[in-house]
Amino acid sequence: MLRIVFMGTPDFAVESLDAIVHSDHQVVGVVTVPDRPTGRGLKVTCSAVKEYALAHQLPLLQPEKLRDEQFLSDLRSLNADLFVVVAFRMLPQQVWAMPRLGTFNLHASLLPNYRGAAPINWAIINGEHETGVTTFLLNERIDEGHILLQESTPITPDDTCETLHDRLAQMGRSLVVRTIDGLASGRLQPRPQPMEGEMRPAPKIFKSDCAIDWRQSGCRIVDFVRGLSPYPAATMQMVDGKGVQQSLKVYQVAFETAENSVEIPVGSIVTDQKKELKIKVSDGFLHVLTLQMNGKRKNNVDEFLRGYNLTNWKLVF
Repeated sequence: MLRIVFMGTPDFAVESLDAIVHSDHQVVGVVTVPDRPTGRGLKVTCSAVKEYALAHQLPLLQPEKLRDEQFLSDLRSLNADLFVVVAFRMLPQQVWAMPRLGTFNLHASLLPNYRGAAPINWAIINGEHETGVTTFLLNERIDEGHILLQESTPITPDDTCETLHDRLAQMGRSLVVRTIDGLASGRLQPRPQPMEGEMRPAPKIFKSDCAIDWRQSGCRIVDFVRGLSPYPAATMQMVDGKGVQQSLKVYQVAFETAENSVEIPVGSIVTDQKKELKIKVSDGFLHVLTLQMNGKRKNNVDEFLRGYNLTNWKLVF
């Protein structure tokens, strides 16, 4: 039985923490981010990992700075054999090198592809047909440590960031425990990440990255919307009949090929004002199926069209 310190923040990490708690190993400490004010009301909230730790009476650390001497002292006092990291912060060497078996991370891609903060989003956006989860030993370079275990899964045409996130979280919980067991037994041999070929990155996605480029092909736009749904969500800008610019989030679209529509300009809005809203792209039409006006609730397209008359609206792109 190994003594484990777990480090993580969001719901994705909770799955792995729960798996370790229910394994043959002992969670002797949990490290997560400090409580932060969030939302319009700036209500102070804690991470999903903290909620789980409190509910299961696990020792908890919430350092502001990972190099703080008091935090490092508290961490050493836990006398852990291994640190496990899932969706946390970049660790300094004095942290990841502390336990006798080192520190490993669970990453939501098949490394070395999609190193970075948003691997699930970018795999779908780029039209990949396969992704997975990887455990690897931490070193001084982000997401470049030796691989321990990997497991793959297809990306289906119906997958969104949400569905793939949930599937990878479930895969990750079992992979984490298998990795701990392998390190405990000494049977698991780390292997260097392959460095040949083109590597696709997964940088953090900002609001400015979410605007739909209507000049792209229909399939590319569909993948873009799926990869950002439901969060942070693809966006489009429209000018209403009064000349006011409106910002909308787009959660679901469908592509219709239309080879004989070249005379219709890209960006044209076509609607029956009842159940159909489509926008002309280079090789056909994008049907907008689920969307949300800024500051309003999410709507199916028929609900949206009952509330907004799109006569004289124009797309900004």
